[in-house]
Amino acid sequence: MHERNLVIPEAGGEDALVGNVNKLMVTPPGYTGVPRKGHLVFDACFESGNLGRVDYISEFEFDLFIRPDTCNPRFRVWFNFTVENVRETQRVIFNIVNFSKTKSLYRDGMSPVVKSTSRPKWQRLPTKNVYYYRCPDHRRNYVMSFAFCFDREDDVYQFAYCYPYTYTRLQHYLDSLERRNLDYLQREQLGLSVQQRRLDLLTITSPEKVKKLVVLTARVHPGESPASFICQGVIDFLVSQHPVAQTLRDHVIFKIVPMLNPDGVYLGNYRCSLMGFDLNRHWQEPSPWAHPTLHAVKQLIVQLSQDPVGLEFYIDVHAHSTMMNGFMYGNVFEEEERVQRQAVFPRLLCQNAPDFSFSNTSFNRDVVKAGTGRRFLGGLLDDTSYCYTLEVSFYSYMAAGSTSPVPYTEDTYMKLGRNVARTFLDYYRGVMGGVTHFCLVMTLSVSKYSVDKTMKYNTHL
Repeated sequence: MHERNLVIPEAGGEDALVGNVNKLMVTPPGYTGVPRKGHLVFDACFESGNLGRVDYISEFEFDLFIRPDTCNPRFRVWFNFTVENVRETQRVIFNIVNFSKTKSLYRDGMSPVVKSTSRPKWQRLPTKNVYYYRCPDHRRNYVMSFAFCFDREDDVYQFAYCYPYTYTRLQHYLDSLERRNLDYLQREQLGLSVQQRRLDLLTITSPEKVKKLVVLTARVHPGESPASFICQGVIDFLVSQHPVAQTLRDHVIFKIVPMLNPDGVYLGNYRCSLMGFDLNRHWQEPSPWAHPTLHAVKQLIVQLSQDPVGLEFYIDVHAHSTMMNGFMYGNVFEEEERVQRQAVFPRLLCQNAPDFSFSNTSFNRDVVKAGTGRRFLGGLLDDTSYCYTLEVSFYSYMAAGSTSPVPYTEDTYMKLGRNVARTFLDYYRGVMGGVTHFCLVMTLSVSKYSVDKTMKYNTHL
């Protein structure tokens, strides 16, 4: 029964894990009897699954090892696995012992999510059941331990770092959109991944008038699943019959790539592609064979930047493992007027989204970030274009006037996406009313949306 789809070259070599556990029954050392209820069976051999190894510590305690990203042992954050063959009222402690990051929202109350066969809606574990600490038994690495009580013997339980959003889920969603035959929605295959998965491109616009052009991408980092919920929220709103959505479609062309790294998502990686590349560090020279999805998106954006319409916005959606709320990163410019203009969209988004923080929004020119979409395209596009990274917390947001964090749900992530979409109308309202873009921005920048001293200019972090 001790099947496992992994290779461990020597004891303690957890960094070398190369596969997921596969229906692995964990029994006490030396046990040779008939398998019993309560001998837990772990599995991660499914889409977006990740669990590389399980060590039996006692009847009540198990050490769990995250499988590193494929071809890149540096990244060990995302986990997603099932447990079955449980005993009713069985209490356990699971220790996740090999995180590659030390700073974590687990210190601030974040907890894993869980669902089971009879309760298919994801929910967060109670914060009081989760502990994050340096552990002397694991080379003083940080360990996240959580206590759990199984309550239904026939259920299969699933635990994950955050709400999963798989490649297959995206395909079903896009298929359902396509079946609606909306005349303002076009779906096309922009390219294929290394493993021949679709790289989808959506174009949302009404076929009329001279328009502005907005590009949005998500899931370049596969473990950042909240980005997909935000992206779906944007899409749901833009294809809806809401009057704001109808007005936006009349005046703006939206080009959306919902999943830039489909192989990484499918494989259960946190940061990298199948071949171990952090695609968000390869925008400068993407390879058509090693980074085919990035190469295709870059070609698209370069082509759009030369279009007479002009590309005005590029937003890349991510999730953040150490900060609260939604917020943005932007680029640093020398011209004060351009600095003022760049601050307008995040200012407006802050008015529309109670979970978006303008005070957490920062603008930087960090050398390490030079290969990111935001930094590279900020240098490629002209000075009327804006490039942002939109970040959202894996855990929670602090609402105005609140003293305790509000954990995100799938629905509140999607709501942030809807609010991002709505904010484009606020931004473009002056243009649609016949006022020039420059006048719109300058009017806003000297009124209640003006940039104040609280905005961060971060040239190092």
